[in-house]
Amino acid sequence: MTYKEYVENRSKLMQEAKDLMNDGKIEEFKAKKEEVEALDKKWEETAEARANLEALENAGPKAGLQIIDVAGGNQTDRKEKEDIFDTAEYKDVFMEYVCRGIMIPEKYRNAAEKTTTTDAGAVIPTTTVREIIKELKSYGNIYAKVRKLNVQGGVQFPILTLKPTATWIGEGASEGKKIKADEKVSFSYYGLECKISQSLLASVVTFEEFQNEFVALATEAIVIALEKAIINGTGTGQPLGILKDTRIKSGNVIQLTEEELGNWQAWKKKVFAKMKKSYRNGEFFMAQSSFDGYIDAMTDTTGQPIGRVNYGIDGGETYRFGGKTVETVEEDILPDFGAAEAGDVVAVFTKLSDYAINSNMKMTAVKWIDHETNEVKNKVMIIADGKLLDPNGTLIIKKKATPTGQQDSSQQDPEQQG
Repeated sequence: MTYKEYVENRSKLMQEAKDLMNDGKIEEFKAKKEEVEALDKKWEETAEARANLEALENAGPKAGLQIIDVAGGNQTDRKEKEDIFDTAEYKDVFMEYVCRGIMIPEKYRNAAEKTTTTDAGAVIPTTTVREIIKELKSYGNIYAKVRKLNVQGGVQFPILTLKPTATWIGEGASEGKKIKADEKVSFSYYGLECKISQSLLASVVTFEEFQNEFVALATEAIVIALEKAIINGTGTGQPLGILKDTRIKSGNVIQLTEEELGNWQAWKKKVFAKMKKSYRNGEFFMAQSSFDGYIDAMTDTTGQPIGRVNYGIDGGETYRFGGKTVETVEEDILPDFGAAEAGDVVAVFTKLSDYAINSNMKMTAVKWIDHETNEVKNKVMIIADGKLLDPNGTLIIKKKATPTGQQDSSQQDPEQQG
Protein backbone atom coordinates (compact mmCIF):
# COMPACT_ATOMS: atom_id res chain seq x y z
CA MET A 1 0.00 0.00 0.00
CA THR A 2 1.41 3.36 -1.05
CA TYR A 3 1.02 6.55 0.97
CA LYS A 4 -1.37 7.94 -1.65
CA GLU A 5 -3.55 4.82 -1.40
CA TYR A 6 -3.51 5.06 2.39
CA VAL A 7 -4.59 8.72 2.35
CA GLU A 8 -7.35 8.07 -0.20
CA ASN A 9 -8.69 5.04 1.68
CA ARG A 10 -8.59 6.83 5.02
CA SER A 11 -10.36 9.91 3.63
CA LYS A 12 -13.10 7.70 2.20
CA LEU A 13 -13.55 5.83 5.49
CA MET A 14 -13.56 9.08 7.48
CA GLN A 15 -16.27 10.56 5.27
CA GLU A 16 -18.36 7.40 5.67
CA ALA A 17 -17.87 7.57 9.44
CA LYS A 18 -18.95 11.22 9.53
CA ASP A 19 -22.06 10.44 7.49
CA LEU A 20 -23.00 7.60 9.84
CA MET A 21 -22.48 9.84 12.87
CA ASN A 22 -24.59 12.62 11.36
CA ASP A 23 -27.36 10.10 10.59
CA GLY A 24 -27.31 8.84 14.18
CA LYS A 25 -26.23 5.30 13.21
CA ILE A 26 -24.01 4.77 16.23
CA GLU A 27 -23.36 1.02 15.87
CA GLU A 28 -22.41 1.36 12.19
CA PHE A 29 -20.24 4.33 13.13
CA LYS A 30 -18.36 2.26 15.73
CA ALA A 31 -17.69 -0.43 13.13
CA LYS A 32 -16.42 2.17 10.66
CA LYS A 33 -14.20 3.68 13.37
CA GLU A 34 -12.60 0.25 13.86
CA GLU A 35 -11.91 0.10 10.11
CA VAL A 36 -10.11 3.45 10.30
CA GLU A 37 -8.02 2.28 13.27
CA ALA A 38 -7.18 -0.99 11.48
CA LEU A 39 -6.08 0.94 8.38
CA ASP A 40 -3.88 3.25 10.51
CA LYS A 41 -2.28 0.25 12.17
CA LYS A 42 -1.62 -1.41 8.84
CA TRP A 43 0.00 1.75 7.48
CA GLU A 44 2.21 2.07 10.58
CA GLU A 45 3.39 -1.50 10.09
CA THR A 46 4.03 -0.85 6.39
CA ALA A 47 5.97 2.34 7.12
CA GLU A 48 8.02 0.58 9.80
CA ALA A 49 8.84 -2.28 7.43
CA ARG A 50 9.98 0.17 4.76
CA ALA A 51 12.12 2.04 7.28
CA ASN A 52 13.75 -1.25 8.33
CA LEU A 53 14.40 -2.11 4.68
CA GLU A 54 15.99 1.29 4.11
CA ALA A 55 18.15 0.82 7.18
CA LEU A 56 19.36 -2.53 5.83
CA GLU A 57 20.21 -0.94 2.49
CA ASN A 58 22.10 1.90 4.17
CA ALA A 59 24.00 -0.61 6.28
CA GLY A 60 25.62 -2.05 3.15
CA PRO A 61 29.23 -1.62 2.00
CA LYS A 62 31.11 1.14 3.80
CA ALA A 63 33.67 3.57 2.44
CA GLY A 64 36.74 1.93 0.94
CA LEU A 65 35.29 -1.59 0.82
CA GLN A 66 35.97 -3.45 -2.42
CA ILE A 67 32.85 -4.68 -4.20
CA ILE A 68 32.89 -7.59 -6.65
CA ASP A 69 30.91 -6.94 -9.81
CA VAL A 70 29.48 -10.43 -10.37
CA ALA A 71 28.31 -9.70 -13.89
CA GLY A 72 31.63 -8.43 -15.19
CA GLY A 73 34.02 -9.91 -12.66
CA ASN A 74 35.61 -6.50 -12.02
CA GLN A 75 36.41 -5.01 -8.62
CA THR A 76 35.57 -1.38 -7.96
CA ASP A 77 36.09 0.88 -5.00
CA ARG A 78 32.84 2.49 -3.94
CA LYS A 79 32.62 5.17 -1.30
CA GLU A 80 29.45 5.63 0.62
CA LYS A 81 28.32 9.20 0.37
CA GLU A 82 27.87 10.47 3.89
CA ASP A 83 26.16 13.70 4.90
CA ILE A 84 28.55 15.10 7.50
CA PHE A 85 25.77 17.32 8.83
CA ASP A 86 23.66 14.27 9.65
CA THR A 87 26.21 12.29 11.67
CA ALA A 88 25.80 11.59 15.37
CA GLU A 89 28.99 13.57 16.01
CA TYR A 90 27.72 16.70 14.27
CA LYS A 91 24.34 16.47 15.97
CA ASP A 92 26.06 16.57 19.35
CA VAL A 93 28.37 19.38 18.18
CA PHE A 94 25.40 21.44 16.97
CA MET A 95 23.45 20.84 20.18
CA GLU A 96 26.42 22.02 22.27
CA TYR A 97 26.76 25.11 20.07
CA VAL A 98 23.12 26.10 20.43
CA CYS A 99 22.61 25.16 24.06
CA ARG A 100 25.96 26.05 25.56
CA GLY A 101 27.79 28.20 23.03
CA ILE A 102 30.66 25.77 22.33
CA MET A 103 32.27 26.71 19.01
CA ILE A 104 31.64 24.51 15.96
CA PRO A 105 34.88 22.67 14.97
CA GLU A 106 36.71 24.08 11.95
CA LYS A 107 36.13 20.99 9.76
CA TYR A 108 32.39 21.58 9.91
CA ARG A 109 32.69 25.32 9.39
CA ASN A 110 34.79 24.76 6.26
CA ALA A 111 32.28 22.24 4.90
CA ALA A 112 29.28 24.51 5.39
CA GLU A 113 27.81 25.87 2.20
CA LYS A 114 27.93 29.60 1.54
CA THR A 115 24.85 31.56 2.52
CA THR A 116 23.59 35.03 1.72
CA THR A 117 24.32 36.17 5.28
CA THR A 118 27.75 36.89 6.70
CA ASP A 119 26.94 35.83 10.27
CA ALA A 120 25.81 32.25 9.60
CA GLY A 121 26.99 30.25 12.59
CA ALA A 122 26.10 26.62 12.00
CA VAL A 123 24.23 24.48 9.54
CA ILE A 124 21.25 22.83 11.19
CA PRO A 125 21.53 19.01 11.11
CA THR A 126 19.75 17.44 8.14
CA THR A 127 17.54 15.29 10.35
CA THR A 128 16.34 18.34 12.25
CA VAL A 129 15.63 20.26 9.05
CA ARG A 130 13.54 17.37 7.74
CA GLU A 131 11.62 17.35 11.00
CA ILE A 132 11.00 21.09 10.78
CA ILE A 133 9.80 20.76 7.19
CA LYS A 134 7.47 17.93 8.19
CA GLU A 135 6.14 19.97 11.09
CA LEU A 136 5.64 22.99 8.85
CA LYS A 137 3.56 20.92 6.46
CA SER A 138 1.30 19.62 9.19
CA TYR A 139 1.19 22.53 11.61
CA GLY A 140 -0.11 25.31 9.38
CA ASN A 141 -3.31 24.73 7.42
CA ILE A 142 -2.45 27.53 5.00
CA TYR A 143 1.21 26.62 4.43
CA ALA A 144 0.30 22.95 4.00
CA LYS A 145 -1.85 23.75 0.95
CA VAL A 146 0.38 26.12 -1.03
CA ARG A 147 2.68 24.90 -3.78
CA LYS A 148 6.32 24.37 -2.79
CA LEU A 149 8.99 25.25 -5.35
CA ASN A 150 12.76 25.23 -5.41
CA VAL A 151 13.73 27.35 -8.43
CA GLN A 152 16.54 29.83 -8.88
CA GLY A 153 15.88 33.29 -7.49
CA GLY A 154 16.11 36.38 -9.66
CA VAL A 155 15.18 34.55 -12.86
CA GLN A 156 11.84 35.25 -14.57
CA PHE A 157 9.76 32.13 -15.09
CA PRO A 158 6.80 32.08 -17.48
CA ILE A 159 3.60 31.08 -15.69
CA LEU A 160 3.22 28.20 -18.15
CA THR A 161 6.45 26.73 -16.79
CA LEU A 162 5.25 26.72 -13.20
CA LYS A 163 1.63 25.93 -13.96
CA PRO A 164 1.52 24.09 -17.30
CA THR A 165 -1.52 23.90 -19.56
CA ALA A 166 -2.22 21.76 -22.63
CA THR A 167 -3.40 23.20 -25.95
CA TRP A 168 -4.85 21.38 -28.97
CA ILE A 169 -2.85 22.11 -32.11
CA GLY A 170 -4.81 21.48 -35.30
CA GLU A 171 -3.58 20.62 -38.77
CA GLY A 172 -1.50 23.43 -40.21
CA ALA A 173 -1.30 25.13 -36.83
CA SER A 174 2.40 25.81 -37.26
CA GLU A 175 1.65 28.98 -39.21
CA GLY A 176 2.42 31.60 -36.61
CA LYS A 177 0.60 29.77 -33.81
CA LYS A 178 2.90 29.61 -30.83
CA ILE A 179 2.25 29.03 -27.19
CA LYS A 180 2.83 32.35 -25.47
CA ALA A 181 3.55 33.09 -21.85
CA ASP A 182 3.16 36.83 -21.57
CA GLU A 183 2.96 36.73 -17.79
CA LYS A 184 6.09 35.93 -15.81
CA VAL A 185 6.99 35.59 -12.16
CA SER A 186 10.36 35.76 -10.46
CA PHE A 187 11.37 34.97 -6.90
CA SER A 188 13.77 36.89 -4.69
CA TYR A 189 15.92 35.87 -1.73
CA TYR A 190 14.23 37.00 1.47
CA GLY A 191 15.51 35.98 4.88
CA LEU A 192 13.13 34.74 7.56
CA GLU A 193 14.53 34.49 11.06
CA CYS A 194 13.23 32.97 14.28
CA LYS A 195 14.83 33.91 17.60
CA ILE A 196 14.88 31.39 20.45
CA SER A 197 15.96 32.33 23.96
CA GLN A 198 18.94 30.39 25.33
CA SER A 199 17.11 29.79 28.62
CA LEU A 200 14.58 27.61 26.81
CA LEU A 201 17.30 25.16 25.72
CA ALA A 202 19.90 25.41 28.48
CA SER A 203 18.73 22.32 30.38
CA VAL A 204 18.67 20.03 27.32
CA VAL A 205 20.99 17.02 27.58
CA THR A 206 20.28 14.55 24.75
CA PHE A 207 19.99 15.33 21.03
CA GLU A 208 16.54 13.75 20.88
CA GLU A 209 15.33 16.05 23.64
CA PHE A 210 17.05 18.99 21.95
CA GLN A 211 15.42 18.25 18.58
CA ASN A 212 11.97 17.99 20.12
CA GLU A 213 12.34 21.36 21.83
CA PHE A 214 14.17 23.09 18.99
CA VAL A 215 11.79 21.93 16.28
CA ALA A 216 8.67 22.87 18.24
CA LEU A 217 9.94 26.38 18.97
CA ALA A 218 11.23 27.07 15.45
CA THR A 219 8.23 25.55 13.71
CA GLU A 220 5.62 27.63 15.48
CA ALA A 221 7.40 30.91 14.79
CA ILE A 222 8.27 30.12 11.15
CA VAL A 223 4.85 28.86 10.16
CA ILE A 224 3.05 31.86 11.67
CA ALA A 225 5.31 34.24 9.74
CA LEU A 226 4.88 32.29 6.49
CA GLU A 227 1.09 32.13 6.77
CA LYS A 228 0.81 35.85 7.50
CA ALA A 229 3.00 36.57 4.47
CA ILE A 230 0.97 34.27 2.18
CA ILE A 231 -2.14 36.34 2.90
CA ASN A 232 -0.82 39.83 3.75
CA GLY A 233 2.84 39.94 2.64
CA THR A 234 3.91 43.29 1.20
CA GLY A 235 6.36 41.90 -1.37
CA THR A 236 9.12 44.13 0.03
CA GLY A 237 11.61 42.09 2.03
CA GLN A 238 9.02 39.30 2.25
CA PRO A 239 6.69 37.29 -0.01
CA LEU A 240 3.89 39.06 -1.89
CA GLY A 241 0.63 38.15 -0.19
CA ILE A 242 -2.64 37.35 -1.94
CA LEU A 243 -4.31 40.53 -0.70
CA LYS A 244 -1.49 42.74 -1.99
CA ASP A 245 -1.34 41.26 -5.49
CA THR A 246 -2.33 43.96 -7.97
CA ARG A 247 -3.03 41.35 -10.67
CA ILE A 248 -6.33 40.43 -8.99
CA LYS A 249 -8.97 42.10 -11.14
CA SER A 250 -11.23 44.76 -9.66
CA GLY A 251 -14.24 42.66 -10.66
CA ASN A 252 -13.04 39.97 -8.25
CA VAL A 253 -13.21 42.37 -5.29
CA ILE A 254 -16.67 42.24 -3.66
CA GLN A 255 -18.10 44.37 -0.86
CA LEU A 256 -20.73 43.08 1.56
CA THR A 257 -22.59 44.97 4.25
CA GLU A 258 -23.21 43.36 7.64
CA GLU A 259 -26.75 42.48 6.61
CA GLU A 260 -25.53 40.93 3.35
CA LEU A 261 -22.84 38.91 5.14
CA GLY A 262 -25.53 36.90 6.88
CA ASN A 263 -27.79 36.65 3.85
CA TRP A 264 -27.53 33.68 1.48
CA GLN A 265 -29.10 35.48 -1.48
CA ALA A 266 -26.49 38.24 -1.24
CA TRP A 267 -23.66 35.68 -1.20
CA LYS A 268 -25.20 33.80 -4.10
CA LYS A 269 -25.61 36.87 -6.31
CA LYS A 270 -22.46 38.81 -5.39
CA VAL A 271 -19.89 36.10 -4.55
CA PHE A 272 -20.81 32.65 -5.89
CA ALA A 273 -21.93 34.16 -9.19
CA LYS A 274 -18.39 35.52 -9.61
CA MET A 275 -16.80 32.06 -9.35
CA LYS A 276 -15.68 30.86 -12.75
CA LYS A 277 -16.44 27.25 -13.55
CA SER A 278 -12.79 26.20 -13.66
CA TYR A 279 -12.00 27.90 -10.34
CA ARG A 280 -14.89 26.70 -8.20
CA ASN A 281 -12.75 24.11 -6.41
CA GLY A 282 -11.21 26.72 -4.11
CA GLU A 283 -12.09 27.36 -0.47
CA PHE A 284 -13.01 30.25 1.80
CA PHE A 285 -10.71 31.78 4.39
CA MET A 286 -12.12 33.97 7.17
CA ALA A 287 -11.81 34.65 10.88
CA GLN A 288 -13.38 32.07 13.18
CA SER A 289 -15.66 34.72 14.68
CA SER A 290 -16.89 35.78 11.23
CA PHE A 291 -17.90 32.21 10.44
CA ASP A 292 -19.50 31.61 13.84
CA GLY A 293 -21.36 34.92 13.86
CA TYR A 294 -22.62 35.13 10.30
CA ILE A 295 -22.14 31.92 8.28
CA ASP A 296 -22.76 29.01 10.66
CA ALA A 297 -26.35 27.73 10.46
CA MET A 298 -27.19 29.94 7.46
CA THR A 299 -30.01 28.45 5.37
CA ASP A 300 -31.35 29.00 1.89
CA THR A 301 -34.91 30.04 0.99
CA THR A 302 -36.14 26.45 1.44
CA GLY A 303 -34.57 26.06 4.87
CA GLN A 304 -31.70 23.84 3.73
CA PRO A 305 -28.45 24.46 5.67
CA ILE A 306 -25.83 26.39 3.68
CA GLY A 307 -23.28 27.03 6.44
CA ARG A 308 -22.58 24.07 8.67
CA VAL A 309 -20.08 22.45 11.01
CA ASN A 310 -19.28 18.73 10.90
CA TYR A 311 -17.84 17.36 14.13
CA GLY A 312 -15.25 14.66 13.46
CA ILE A 313 -14.68 11.51 15.46
CA ASP A 314 -11.25 12.82 16.49
CA GLY A 315 -12.68 16.02 17.99
CA GLY A 316 -11.86 18.13 14.95
CA GLU A 317 -14.34 20.45 13.27
CA THR A 318 -14.87 20.81 9.52
CA TYR A 319 -16.56 23.96 8.24
CA ARG A 320 -18.58 24.16 5.01
CA PHE A 321 -20.35 27.01 3.26
CA GLY A 322 -22.29 26.64 0.04
CA GLY A 323 -20.57 23.33 -0.63
CA LYS A 324 -17.09 24.88 -0.20
CA THR A 325 -14.60 24.20 2.57
CA VAL A 326 -14.06 27.07 5.00
CA GLU A 327 -10.63 27.41 6.62
CA THR A 328 -10.85 29.65 9.67
CA VAL A 329 -7.80 31.75 10.52
CA GLU A 330 -6.62 33.91 13.37
CA GLU A 331 -7.73 37.53 13.42
CA ASP A 332 -4.18 38.80 12.87
CA ILE A 333 -4.43 37.24 9.38
CA LEU A 334 -8.02 38.25 8.53
CA PRO A 335 -10.01 40.45 10.93
CA ASP A 336 -13.38 39.64 12.45
CA PHE A 337 -16.15 41.34 10.45
CA GLY A 338 -17.52 43.11 13.50
CA ALA A 339 -14.15 44.64 14.40
CA ALA A 340 -13.12 45.41 10.81
CA GLU A 341 -13.28 48.89 9.32
CA ALA A 342 -15.14 49.64 6.09
CA GLY A 343 -12.90 48.57 3.21
CA ASP A 344 -11.05 45.89 5.21
CA VAL A 345 -10.78 42.42 3.70
CA VAL A 346 -12.80 39.99 5.84
CA ALA A 347 -12.77 36.85 3.67
CA VAL A 348 -10.95 35.33 0.70
CA PHE A 349 -11.96 32.63 -1.76
CA THR A 350 -8.97 31.04 -3.47
CA LYS A 351 -7.20 27.81 -4.34
CA LEU A 352 -3.98 27.80 -2.33
CA SER A 353 -2.20 25.49 -4.76
CA ASP A 354 -2.19 28.52 -7.08
CA TYR A 355 0.17 30.20 -4.60
CA ALA A 356 3.83 29.14 -4.51
CA ILE A 357 6.46 29.35 -1.78
CA ASN A 358 9.96 29.17 -3.26
CA SER A 359 12.65 27.94 -0.87
CA ASN A 360 15.28 25.22 -0.64
CA MET A 361 14.46 25.06 3.09
CA LYS A 362 18.14 25.04 4.03
CA MET A 363 18.39 26.46 7.51
CA THR A 364 21.22 27.92 9.54
CA ALA A 365 21.45 28.80 13.21
CA VAL A 366 23.30 31.81 14.65
CA LYS A 367 23.99 32.52 18.32
CA TRP A 368 23.86 36.15 19.44
CA ILE A 369 23.47 38.30 22.57
CA ASP A 370 20.44 40.55 23.03
CA HIS A 371 22.07 43.40 24.96
CA GLU A 372 18.70 44.97 25.75
CA THR A 373 17.59 41.94 27.77
CA ASN A 374 21.06 40.46 28.48
CA GLU A 375 19.88 37.15 27.05
CA VAL A 376 21.77 34.73 24.84
CA LYS A 377 19.53 33.84 21.90
CA ASN A 378 19.62 31.51 18.91
CA LYS A 379 18.48 32.69 15.51
CA VAL A 380 17.19 30.22 12.91
CA MET A 381 17.23 31.54 9.35
CA ILE A 382 15.74 30.34 6.07
CA ILE A 383 15.57 31.94 2.63
CA ALA A 384 12.11 32.04 1.02
CA ASP A 385 9.82 34.01 -1.25
CA GLY A 386 6.23 33.54 -2.38
CA LYS A 387 3.79 34.73 -5.03
CA LEU A 388 0.37 33.95 -6.44
CA LEU A 389 0.89 32.14 -9.74
CA ASP A 390 -2.68 32.36 -11.01
CA PRO A 391 -4.77 35.27 -9.66
CA ASN A 392 -7.83 34.67 -11.84
CA GLY A 393 -9.76 32.46 -9.42
CA THR A 394 -9.22 34.54 -6.29
CA LEU A 395 -12.15 36.53 -4.87
CA ILE A 396 -11.63 39.20 -2.21
CA ILE A 397 -14.56 40.00 0.12
CA LYS A 398 -14.44 43.37 1.86
CA LYS A 399 -16.59 44.97 4.53
CA LYS A 400 -18.95 47.59 3.15
CA ALA A 401 -20.31 50.30 5.38
CA THR A 402 -24.06 50.15 5.95
CA PRO A 403 -25.56 53.15 4.12
CA THR A 404 -26.96 55.89 6.35
CA GLY A 405 -30.67 55.43 6.98
CA GLN A 406 -30.52 51.68 6.19
CA GLN A 407 -29.81 50.43 9.69
CA ASP A 408 -30.81 46.84 10.43
CA SER A 409 -34.54 46.86 11.23
CA SER A 410 -33.91 44.74 14.32
CA GLN A 411 -31.87 47.62 15.76
CA GLN A 412 -34.32 50.42 14.87
CA ASP A 413 -36.47 52.17 17.40
CA PRO A 414 -39.80 50.30 17.87
CA GLU A 415 -41.79 53.47 17.11
CA GLN A 416 -39.92 53.90 13.82
CA GLN A 417 -40.65 50.30 12.86
CA GLY A 418 -44.33 50.94 13.37
